[in-house]
Amino acid sequence: MKYFCILLFVFCLFSCQQTDNPQAIAYFNRADLYSKTVKQLNDIVLMNNFPPMIASRNYVYACIAGYECVAAGDKQFNSLHQQIKHLPALPSLPHLTAVNYQLAALLSLVKVGNAVTFPEGSLMTVYNSLLHDADSLGLTKKTINQTTEFSDSVVMMILRWSKKDAYAQTRSGVKYTIKENEIGRWVPTPPQYMDAVEPNWAKIRPMIIDSAKQFSALPPPIVDIKNKNSAYYKALLEVKTIGEQLTTEQKHIASFWDDNPFKIHVVGHVRYATKSFSPSGHWLNIIGIAAKHNNDNFNITAALFAQGAIALFDAFISCWQQKYYANYVRPETMIAKHLSTEWNPFIQTPPFPSYVSGHATISAAIAEVMTKHFGEKFSFIDTSLLEFGIANRQIVSFRMAAEEAAMSRLYGGIHYRFDNDEGNTMGKKIGLFIAQKLQLEKKK
Repeated sequence: MKYFCILLFVFCLFSCQQTDNPQAIAYFNRADLYSKTVKQLNDIVLMNNFPPMIASRNYVYACIAGYECVAAGDKQFNSLHQQIKHLPALPSLPHLTAVNYQLAALLSLVKVGNAVTFPEGSLMTVYNSLLHDADSLGLTKKTINQTTEFSDSVVMMILRWSKKDAYAQTRSGVKYTIKENEIGRWVPTPPQYMDAVEPNWAKIRPMIIDSAKQFSALPPPIVDIKNKNSAYYKALLEVKTIGEQLTTEQKHIASFWDDNPFKIHVVGHVRYATKSFSPSGHWLNIIGIAAKHNNDNFNITAALFAQGAIALFDAFISCWQQKYYANYVRPETMIAKHLSTEWNPFIQTPPFPSYVSGHATISAAIAEVMTKHFGEKFSFIDTSLLEFGIANRQIVSFRMAAEEAAMSRLYGGIHYRFDNDEGNTMGKKIGLFIAQKLQLEKKK
């Protein structure tokens, strides 16, 4: 009897080691865990002061890597291979029979984000924590090993693919030429007077749009400061006047959508910096909040992040083409030179040309993609900025949020109204195009 009990114990122990603990499977199939992991990538991007368009590149490759794992394990989802023309197919690994595809998605998201994001290695603590949880919660060694092998194959493919997007070549691209005497041309702005950021970003390979020039805005008004009846003078005066009469609500809107990843403050002779999400980081955080509010599952949440990241990435490329085609002067420069040396914008002017507004463009693009899933009247509370001391805002719908993000730039004093209006129009076109092209969930 004694030996029988020992044998039974050994048999049970051996049997347990061959079967994944259902609690472990459930743990890694949590949508909130995926959103939390995206947020951890977001925090690393924030800490390293990435300009917004570079941040969008960090997110897009990481989110695509995570989603491709989901699509590989769930027949209800389509791979992005062929939807993104230049994305290779995943490698075929028929010998892997025990892959946990949700854990693979998390590992791939983190490892690609870790490799794309500087400094490399920043996210390995998160990666190791996921593997530790897998072991301690009861996934078998076979499942963990095969999941890791599958994830590594996805990561290698995505990273090889990412290196062909012209990012490395743009690091040594031609710098923006400052021409102080050319009326209406962008020049550096206070307080840092930084060089123009990423003047070659339009050369980056897009995901879904055909090229950076596929979508464009109407030409901006001619800069005519002498004629007080000109469209330009009226738009400039509006920026100044609104900036002088901001309501509490307008100040909150401007601050909430500021999304300046590295803001310089000057108080007397003291200079210090504060950090926040980039526009891409803020919008991805919003996706996580919306998906939770909608009770979306793990796989749908991963798909939403991938679609959102693609829309942001392509919209930045298109917007930057327009910005450096127009090379349009910022309101702050013209107000200081022609209207008032005492006037200052409510938020800090970013270091690149004005037309069109980046916030307006990327917000409208992602709003169209998200509206396809959530509908036109999906409402929730955006709590993203609480950690930076900024009160929550009600999101009535994605499209209305995009319009508010666009108007925030006028309230902030850093854009003309036409920057925002045309950026919103262009972004909608980009978002609708992407929403029509992408078919991640198969039709039921």
